[in-house]
Amino acid sequence: MATMERRPPAQAIDPATRIGVVALTVANLERSLEFYTTALGLSVARRSGAEAVLGVDGTLLLLLREQPGALPWMIDAMTGLYHFAILVPSRADLGRWLRHYLTTDYPPPGQGDHLVSEALYLRDPDGHGIEVYRDRPRDGWRWIDGQVQMGAGPIDVRGMLAEAPDELWTGLPAGTCLGHVHLQVGDIATAEAFYHGVLGFDVVARSTSALFVSAGGYHHHLGLNTWHSRDAAPAPSDTASLRFFSLALPSDEARSAVAARLASANLAFQDEGDALVIRDPWQNLILLRVGPFASAEDALALQSATSGSG
Repeated sequence: MATMERRPPAQAIDPATRIGVVALTVANLERSLEFYTTALGLSVARRSGAEAVLGVDGTLLLLLREQPGALPWMIDAMTGLYHFAILVPSRADLGRWLRHYLTTDYPPPGQGDHLVSEALYLRDPDGHGIEVYRDRPRDGWRWIDGQVQMGAGPIDVRGMLAEAPDELWTGLPAGTCLGHVHLQVGDIATAEAFYHGVLGFDVVARSTSALFVSAGGYHHHLGLNTWHSRDAAPAPSDTASLRFFSLALPSDEARSAVAARLASANLAFQDEGDALVIRDPWQNLILLRVGPFASAEDALALQSATSGSG
């Protein structure tokens, strides 16, 4: 069957756009740090009171803020985070992580072979969804009529573990990054109008209950679904939840182009200097900034600056 790449729309977001960081509230910071460092393999880049920044080899990935008494995240009948996805460089790296994770006391992960990737799924102590995955080479991805073909079959776990060197676990490897963010939304058409029509992400796969969009021909940087959240409202404020996620743009020109589209669509946004701050139709907070955070201190400063953004 013939394959082809999807051409981006005229108002496309810059093809070099990537996911930056994800910020979450958690009920108990010590409990969360134990999970993310021990089970997942992140390292603490900075801790300040009730907040912490975690990453891999200098790349910042995750911001945590303690909200004592926060209820666990439940996926039913609310919009917000479905999962955030940590991308490791190779299949061997994914196998090394899985071999390590299976030695912990946390529940075994779920799994899915998505044709473009192999993914393992788990939840943190507050119920936040996490995917740890590796991509297959791009030249093996199949595109039909502009849609990337993704599946949900079982992973060859034995084969994956066989590729992974049996060596001392020292954490996730250099080159690990955030590959995508998947959100629960209330309506797919509204999600497409915002993420594709305004922000400019290219639609790479869709169904009646899910939408996948990306920049630069990736299989998806953002997933959006209504599987548990059709017509739902955002999570209550006393629930551990997504505080924001950031998009890393490659240049000031790319940032200005998004700002112009937001203004043209008459959508409110704030310019915090380091970032454009916007909310999607379900009040998910999005920060658009040029490049990665220079330091954990910068990430914490911007987190504080956006705390009251409404």
